[in-house]
Amino acid sequence: MTILLRIEGAMVAALAITAYSLFGLSWWLFIVLFLVPDISMLAYLKGPKIGAICYNAVHLYALPIILLAAGWWSGSKLVLSIGLIWVFHIAIDRALGYGLKFYSAFQDTHLGRIEKKA
Repeated sequence: MTILLRIEGAMVAALAITAYSLFGLSWWLFIVLFLVPDISMLAYLKGPKIGAICYNAVHLYALPIILLAAGWWSGSKLVLSIGLIWVFHIAIDRALGYGLKFYSAFQDTHLGRIEKKA
């Protein structure tokens, strides 16, 4: 099951980056904002439960999809850009095996435990 979810993440990432390119959006903005969702990891300084809640809130597709819809509906390229960058970020995380977090530890995810590479 995990491999299917990782493949799904890769496919969503491919769709997001293709849409970003087709809409002619700013690559500078993409570079600047790509890692912004990972700032949510700082919440782990308050403990694993708070960290997981904050990380998961920022790594769900719901909010960026709302932004995509708002950007599309309003014609705002900035809002559309942010939504696509955010979707791409989440999808790449999932493709790499960084899933939503359990309260036990950062390494415990819905895609399995993240093991350190030696």
